[in-house]
Amino acid sequence: MASILAAVFSRNTAAAVCFYIIITVLLNANNVSSFTKSNAFLLSAIPARTCKIYQAKLLSSFDNNPDRRAVIESMLVGSLLSPFMAYAAVRDPKTGILLPSPGEIASAIPTVWDEDDNPFTSSSSTSFARLDSSPDTIFYSEPRFVEHVDVQAVESMTSYISDRLLQSGDSVLDLCSSWTSHISPSTAQKLKRVAALGMNAKELEGNPSLTDWTVLDLNANKDIKLPYEAASFDVVMCQLSIDYLVHPLEVMKETARVMKPGGKIAIIFSNRLFLSKAVGLWTGSDDIEHAYTVGSYLHYSGGGFADIKAEDLSTRRQKGKEQVIVGDPLYVVTATKK
Repeated sequence: MASILAAVFSRNTAAAVCFYIIITVLLNANNVSSFTKSNAFLLSAIPARTCKIYQAKLLSSFDNNPDRRAVIESMLVGSLLSPFMAYAAVRDPKTGILLPSPGEIASAIPTVWDEDDNPFTSSSSTSFARLDSSPDTIFYSEPRFVEHVDVQAVESMTSYISDRLLQSGDSVLDLCSSWTSHISPSTAQKLKRVAALGMNAKELEGNPSLTDWTVLDLNANKDIKLPYEAASFDVVMCQLSIDYLVHPLEVMKETARVMKPGGKIAIIFSNRLFLSKAVGLWTGSDDIEHAYTVGSYLHYSGGGFADIKAEDLSTRRQKGKEQVIVGDPLYVVTATKK
């Protein structure tokens, strides 16, 4: 039985989620965590993070409507039918990765976080392993004055950062920075400070937005210490680099320390990457699971982040009944420091 389920689930994540929710409802398992633990043999084939995305929706459905038949209908027709169609039909032409439909990235973040479902307490040793385990100082020793997503995604990223994220007078920290922070010149001149941490001095020297910078390998030491005083920054941003961090919880907790209360963090990501340097947890997931993973980094870091949200910044066009992503996808997960 388990081998049959594994074969089915490996081909379609949405089918796995549907099966998970149906079984949970039919068994009247009001506590999803308990159900998961008692049926580990059955659920071992299902991507755990994907299941958790729908956990809050399932529990809220029970609270609002105790009738199991109505719950099944509303869950399948409402929140699961669209993801199923997206999983079945829309693939990235460059990578073959299944792409999300509109709204799916936002729905990846739970409305209620369950502390018992911390995905990192049981993470395997390979979750943050990489194909290239050599020191990052070697990989980044030569400067790369190139963009890592296409022109359209760069424009979307610059617009989001310059027009929506940053405010006049902000002190900003750009984590994992390089030769560009994607801040428009008109916005940069209104900022109080733009500090940066990166891996290559020549790249950082060439970044016109920065007021100060430091070369620092965030992967070198699990007990990382950022070279800033507590409550130094209004905004922290990390662009197209979260997938390379081998100690993301520790980095997020330390990042929270240097943020002002009420400050905002924005983690921008795509599915374009240096495969050899991305962690196993990332390379084995799709974009919806990536959004959940980033949200989990923030929530379970212990940094005191609140109001965690995800947004799809990708450019889309109408294709039949679907609004499909054009070019490189782009997403952001944001949170506020309590």
